[in-house]
Amino acid sequence: MADSIFVFGAKYLYLLAFVVAAIWLVRLPAEKRKGALIFAAVALPAIFIASRIASWLYLDPRPFVVGHFTPLVPHAADNGFPSDHTLLVSAIASIIFPFDRKTSVFVWIVAALVGISRVYVGIHHLIDIVGSVVISIAMSAIVYWALRKFNVVR
Repeated sequence: MADSIFVFGAKYLYLLAFVVAAIWLVRLPAEKRKGALIFAAVALPAIFIASRIASWLYLDPRPFVVGHFTPLVPHAADNGFPSDHTLLVSAIASIIFPFDRKTSVFVWIVAALVGISRVYVGIHHLIDIVGSVVISIAMSAIVYWALRKFNVVR
C-alpha cells in the first residue's frame, strides 16, 4: 500500500500544483494577476535555464543506477540532478509566494511530498530534491527583485 502511495506521489502529485495555481490565479484581482503572470513568464524560463546549467555542472547518477536495483517507477538512467518534478512544483510555490503566502505554503508541502516520493521510489537522491528547491527559490528571488526594481510587479 505504501509503495502505491509513493508511486502516485512520484508520478502524478505534481499535477495538483497546476490545479492549485490555476484556481489561485483566477481568484486574484486583475492588477495582481497581471503582475503574477509577468513574474511567472520571466521566472519559469529563468528557473528552467538555471536547472539545465546546474545539470551540466553536477552529475548525479540515479539511485537505481548506483545501487543496482529496479526502481518502483521506470526511468531512464540519466543524470538525476536536479529533480524536474520537484523543480516544477517548487517553481510554482516560489512564484505564488510573494502574492499569497498561505497558498504558497500549501504548494510547498506538495513539493516536499513530490520530492520525498521521488526519493522513496528510487529515482532521485536527496541532493536532487534540495537542488531543485534551491534553484527555484534563488531564481524566483532574483527575478522578483529585478521586476520590483523596475516597478513591473508590486
